[in-house]
Amino acid sequence: MLNILFLGLISFFTDISTEMVYPLIPLYLTGRFGATPALVGVIEGVAESTASLLKVFSGYLTDRFRRPKLIAFSGYAGSLFYKLALLLSGSWWGILIARVIDRTGKGIRTAPRDVLVSESAGEGSMGRAFGLHKALDMAGASLGGLITWFLLRGNQEGEFNYRSLFMISVIPAVMGLCMFLFVKQGASPAPRKQREPFWQNAKKLDRQLLLYLAVVFLFTLGNSSDTFLILRAQDAGFDKTSVILLYFLCNVTAAALSMPAGRLSDKIGRKKLLVPGYLAFALCYFGFAFARSQGLMIAIFVLYGAYTAMITGVERAFVAEIAPPALKGTMLGLQATVAGAALLPASVIAGALYDAVGPKAPFIFGAALSLAAAVILMALMKDFNQDHNREKVT
Repeated sequence: MLNILFLGLISFFTDISTEMVYPLIPLYLTGRFGATPALVGVIEGVAESTASLLKVFSGYLTDRFRRPKLIAFSGYAGSLFYKLALLLSGSWWGILIARVIDRTGKGIRTAPRDVLVSESAGEGSMGRAFGLHKALDMAGASLGGLITWFLLRGNQEGEFNYRSLFMISVIPAVMGLCMFLFVKQGASPAPRKQREPFWQNAKKLDRQLLLYLAVVFLFTLGNSSDTFLILRAQDAGFDKTSVILLYFLCNVTAAALSMPAGRLSDKIGRKKLLVPGYLAFALCYFGFAFARSQGLMIAIFVLYGAYTAMITGVERAFVAEIAPPALKGTMLGLQATVAGAALLPASVIAGALYDAVGPKAPFIFGAALSLAAAVILMALMKDFNQDHNREKVT
């Protein structure tokens, strides 16, 4: 688990850097450049979807050349270049370019990092491994948001404050890259003479994996950018520093629950956490649509953190467990790509509904799709890892 700890620390420092900036992006766009919610949705959707195309390609390269550490490092370096691009941005176009750089880095690093985590996991502890990594990831996100809150508290909104934060956020990004010195990679197997593209063998993939990829797309189509949660919190009367505290509370909850959720999925099955996770998301989105009191909004952000813990690490454990060993990186990348491919229409639809119909509309839409995803999984998905463990016993 030591290797997983260092991989988690990489994400910890990188997420400190990222989350010092992320909650401010919609505020920066709307307050400094006069962007509308629809434009915010387009920027986030373009950034996420453009970068998502790299995730399956990065996974394929990881399987092909067996250099996950090097590929993951190049992806994490994107977080550093993202902050530098923000410092140079003077318009919403500049912010868009910076966001694409950031998400491109995430697209490159996700699959090889998850391969390193899965290959470092002990027997029967895949959920625990991804849970530990996610816990450190979310702890970094929590700390990053808290740092931003302390730095901005009592200051007037202005470009100087934003740019100062962008500069400070470079420090943890560099620290994250330094953690790669301690990450170990298993010996690379000799390359095979012939290797067929994975899509030629798609029919050989487990049908449960294909089903889950379809459900991921459906769910993500209603799971728009978290920037809309920040805008909704502002609608409820929270100022910019209070919004950051809400986001901090969400991340702390996810960090605290991620490892217990991963361990629980090892014992009871992935399905028994994924389905309640989708139901929790639907409840959150209905809450964002209709909540009027600030107290209820706080409770919803806590529940949103619980949903994050129930889904993120568990779904990666499921994909890593069920994918063919030779295609593990490709399948982990494909899962991220499928989700990313839905983010552009998801964010564009959410932004359009927000402007044309009202702030409740995108959340009702997302809740409905999440309920549909939960029903499909409940009816058609097996508890794969439980069946897998029984096969090992016999």
